[in-house]
Amino acid sequence: MKVSIITICYNSQETLEDTIQSVLAQDYNNIEYIIIDGASKDGTLKIIDKYKNSISHITSEPDKGIYDAMNKGVKKASGDLIGILNSDDFYSSDTVISDIVKQVELKNSDSIYADLVYVDRNDTDKIVRNWKSGEYKAGQFLKGWMPPHPTFFVKKWVYEKHGLYNTILKSAADYEFMLRVLHKAKISTCYLPEVITKMRLGGESNVSLKNRIRANKEDRTAWKMNGIKPGIFTLIRKPLSKLKQLF
Repeated sequence: MKVSIITICYNSQETLEDTIQSVLAQDYNNIEYIIIDGASKDGTLKIIDKYKNSISHITSEPDKGIYDAMNKGVKKASGDLIGILNSDDFYSSDTVISDIVKQVELKNSDSIYADLVYVDRNDTDKIVRNWKSGEYKAGQFLKGWMPPHPTFFVKKWVYEKHGLYNTILKSAADYEFMLRVLHKAKISTCYLPEVITKMRLGGESNVSLKNRIRANKEDRTAWKMNGIKPGIFTLIRKPLSKLKQLF
């Protein structure tokens, strides 16, 4: 099984090398690595150039936001299974992709997700939040559940059949995509109960209270644009579910 991994970045010189090295260190030998850069103005392109011989495809040009960049990457991808690892994130070990593929093949699944930890931006050994996903059951989205997107791998045909990330949304298009394919389209998925991704604090939807409020409004829009109704407490339970990640 060929696996495409997409990294999107913009002015990411402080963190990108960790991301790249975590992908190139994987012991799985059939990886297509794609980097989509938004025309960075710092030292990002120098870092990418350092590893260019090990990267399958590099694009550097202005984009219309993170989800536009993700869509560019998905369109370039030729793998059977596609995962997205952003430039603040890195894999926790060199067996992550091997473990993912084994589980997908074992379960004969259309997609897979795992666990994630948020780490201090400067001290990546310091865990700040622990996102333990748990097994997915039909209806879990109604209870405010979602898997961590940086651990979510999906087969290419799912994008081809059900569409890409909706660029109308600025911080919740990953949620909308997973809601669309898992809850609405009911593609099959499986859970790998391992921490596979470490995410530095400071993501787009978590960087400020204002952005968090916007993300919650976009969550509501995600349900509406799919023609489905959330439960009475769905949109309250979703942010509240994050509190347990702190303990």
